Amino acid sequence: MAKELLEGNVAFAEAAIRAGCEAYFGYPITPQTEALEHMSRRMPELGRVFVQAESEVAAINMVYGAASAGARVMSSSSSPGVSLMMEGLSYIAGSEVPAVLVDIMRGGPGLGNIAPSQGDYNQIVKGGGHGDYRPIVLAPATVQELIDLTVLAFDLAEKYRWIVIVLADGSLGQMMEPAEMPPMRPIARRPDWALTGARGRKPNLISSIYIDPAKEEVFNYKLLDKMRRIEAEEIRLRETLTEDAEIGVVAFGTAGRIAQSAVKAAREEGLKVGLLRPISLYPYPYEAVRRLSQRVRSLLVVEMNSGQMIEDVRLATEGRVPVNFYGRMGGMVPMPDEVLDAIRRVHAGETVGLPGVLA
Repeated sequence: MAKELLEGNVAFAEAAIRAGCEAYFGYPITPQTEALEHMSRRMPELGRVFVQAESEVAAINMVYGAASAGARVMSSSSSPGVSLMMEGLSYIAGSEVPAVLVDIMRGGPGLGNIAPSQGDYNQIVKGGGHGDYRPIVLAPATVQELIDLTVLAFDLAEKYRWIVIVLADGSLGQMMEPAEMPPMRPIARRPDWALTGARGRKPNLISSIYIDPAKEEVFNYKLLDKMRRIEAEEIRLRETLTEDAEIGVVAFGTAGRIAQSAVKAAREEGLKVGLLRPISLYPYPYEAVRRLSQRVRSLLVVEMNSGQMIEDVRLATEGRVPVNFYGRMGGMVPMPDEVLDAIRRVHAGETVGLPGVLA
């Protein structure tokens, strides 16, 4: 199929439809409302379910219900809206039903603004709700990756009966780029475990409640085993110019895209710099970061927040090399020349951090 000029929000919505999404439940919030608008037109055209819920709380619980019936189902939102979904996400994890969520991050905390940010890293990657579980988290850096990872999210959700979150930001949601859409898939058959009504079959139950702590612990071990399999099989990343790098840059999503431009500019200046861009934020590519830290003399983490992923980078390096940081907050997007300047300073042995603040 030929490439076409697509807006990120519309692209992931259409990608979900072509991946066989049967039901979408959401609530409008900038900067991802275009996805809901696209779904509101396309889903009824195809005889599928679209509901604009009364709130994000209602939307995620509708996702929970449809997922329990075995439907391919999703929602999308932005940072404050996703915060409201946390309890529902935990119930979904505790019931082991597959669901997909796209989070187009915005500036915060609080209502913040509608500008791009990566401030949801801790909320999404380190939790996604109360209890001992972690959703699969995928971080695209282009509209094409946003399309591809949305399709992948449905496959992984069903493979593991798990939550998969595509974590992007307002830049990616709003930008337009040439991209190729996947072919339309048929609607999948209902899985055997799904609720189908009680008549004509043995009673079935999907629930997240285990009153007996011993049974809850056994169930948590089951989830832990599932997460260990995910960690062994689903790590994704991309490395650029790291083979001979003396300085390694680690960044994800839009920050990774910006850092890649800065790395190429640094190479033109004769600086041996490489980029490691995690695509799966959970499972995190600890081993790849560890190997990079053994080859370089220092690392620079670039994020659109105050430094959230940097903790994972430090865990991976185990103190082998200095880990520097450059970030912008509150919806401010770093420019490639800012990151290039940070690379120059790291090369010179200086300390970098947030603008005007030492790391």
